[in-house]
Amino acid sequence: MSRTWADQLDLLIRARTPIVWIRSFEEQRVEALLQQAARRLGGRTLLGWDFIAGLAGAPNREGEAARNPMAALAVLDGLPPDSGAILLLRDFHRYGDDAGVCRRLRNLAVSLRQVPHTIVITAPEWQLPLELEDCITVLDLPLPEPAEIQQLLVSIANASAQPLEPAVLEQLTAACHGLSEQRVRQIAARALAQRGALGEADLLDVLEQKRQVIARSELLEYCPSEATTADIGGLEELKRWLEQRHMAFGDEAQAYGLPLPRGVLLVGPQGTGKSLTAKAIAHTWAMPLLRLDVGRLFAGLVGASEARTREMIQRAEAMAPCVLWIDEIDKGFGGNSRSDGGTSQRVLATVLTWMAEKTSAVFVVATANGVEALPPELVRKGRFDEIFLLDLPSAAERAAILDLQLRRRRPDHTIPLQVLVDRTAGFSGAELEQTVIEAMHLAFADQREFGEADLIAAATQVVPLSRTAREQLEQLKQWASSGRARPASRM
Repeated sequence: MSRTWADQLDLLIRARTPIVWIRSFEEQRVEALLQQAARRLGGRTLLGWDFIAGLAGAPNREGEAARNPMAALAVLDGLPPDSGAILLLRDFHRYGDDAGVCRRLRNLAVSLRQVPHTIVITAPEWQLPLELEDCITVLDLPLPEPAEIQQLLVSIANASAQPLEPAVLEQLTAACHGLSEQRVRQIAARALAQRGALGEADLLDVLEQKRQVIARSELLEYCPSEATTADIGGLEELKRWLEQRHMAFGDEAQAYGLPLPRGVLLVGPQGTGKSLTAKAIAHTWAMPLLRLDVGRLFAGLVGASEARTREMIQRAEAMAPCVLWIDEIDKGFGGNSRSDGGTSQRVLATVLTWMAEKTSAVFVVATANGVEALPPELVRKGRFDEIFLLDLPSAAERAAILDLQLRRRRPDHTIPLQVLVDRTAGFSGAELEQTVIEAMHLAFADQREFGEADLIAAATQVVPLSRTAREQLEQLKQWASSGRARPASRM
């Protein structure tokens, strides 16, 4: 546990903070941390309560106040005022809307400042009643740090009489980073049941646990990808930049003093390869790809969107190192904040603050079709490592894309492309792919192999985006040419 977090907890208790809400779903870990805090603070008494089992930790009072939240709060009344106590209440957030419980908590928020007693409520989420907001101090419990995970793995391995080799311990510790203590214990229990010891074979189980964490979330989507940068025609400047950033994830780069890369914003019209680039980054860098639909962050209840954002960040960091793909970020944060009470601005501020301060290996790839709706604070220099404009492909890039699409379907093709390249000026990469597919349809209908004539005929049937959205594309180019974005292609 981070000494900073432990210091915060100790300070709150020593300062006689009456009620502390530790925001976490790890009840056992919270209890263990409170036991450590109680010992550090001169041997304070730690009591526990839940609705079914009642009171625990007090001699001759075991089981007291079962099924009675009001009686649980009265437990502190019978304790001597000169000896400090910590009362851990589980699931107590469910009773905050009760008028009697709410009033009792407000009274205790005043009276407990006179005695060295502290109430700690543990719950993953709680929509605090308005009258309790000033009475309760919130303390977020972060996921276990590498040192905690390593200590836990060592203790489990030693208990099984199968100590871990230092190299394997280092691998497992890094792999388990971002998982809760309970999930680490589950992985260890499964390994002991299968093989009688922890080892390298458990790395796959760790990855599967992380995938399950994502699968149970409504916020993120795990996207398997086989795409590579070789599947992208053109965009040579972007590819070169990504290769440099990939090197910055290594230990040598950290020793050199380089910070972990934060992310990149890809802006451009539809069909220019933004989504394919996100997939290629993840596959080429051998990292999981997590896709975020920003619309899923917004919930109807006040404060719920911010809670979902925190959950999203925690789940993304649990998969680190990974690529977080924020798809069509302009649609998610490009609306009028006044119409939603400022929720979108608060969510955006949370995401941007995390991006600026994060120390985890989560590389953010945000894509946007336009810039007119993007908030200024999102495109400000320093938010992302770089902003790239993915423009419509040049003649050379069109030739590369067409050749790539043809070789994907006919590896040994000898179709000349110069005429087709000239006829497809203003086509996006997606439109070029559709041209090849349409040519194949034309030839297949006649039961013959397709050729140059079919491709040219197919191209005449496509109305490119450069004609239907000409003004939008011109505006995008003007915005990028002012120095706000780098071209992804060589000029």
